[in-house]
Amino acid sequence: MNRYPWLDEALLALPGCEKDFKAEWGWHRYQVGGKLFAATCAPGPEHKVVGGHEILSVKCDPQLSELLRSQYPDIVPGFYMDKRCWISILLDGSVPDDLLRKLCADSYSLVFSKLTKKAQRLIAGE
Repeated sequence: MNRYPWLDEALLALPGCEKDFKAEWGWHRYQVGGKLFAATCAPGPEHKVVGGHEILSVKCDPQLSELLRSQYPDIVPGFYMDKRCWISILLDGSVPDDLLRKLCADSYSLVFSKLTKKAQRLIAGE
């Protein structure tokens, strides 16, 4: 059970965020400028570590992701993502709300910063 009922609303509140559902993957995807910055899904029990859990995957600085995985058992390498640059958070776990909010905002910022300046201005409403 997801213990973060505010999560969807917080992600959608980020400027330019678009949400869709990728049926063949069973993922809710959150994108900015057409680029993925977060995704939620519930992998089946056949998947080690994350199986049977609802998870959130976010982009993360590689050094920070290693540190977080060593400090929080509910933060694991990104599920079906580049394990260096993505982490997955078990949403039935015990990651503090403020940390999860920061990870979502940081992921958004990492992706937004890679968009063209024109795309950034358009999203910012300039």
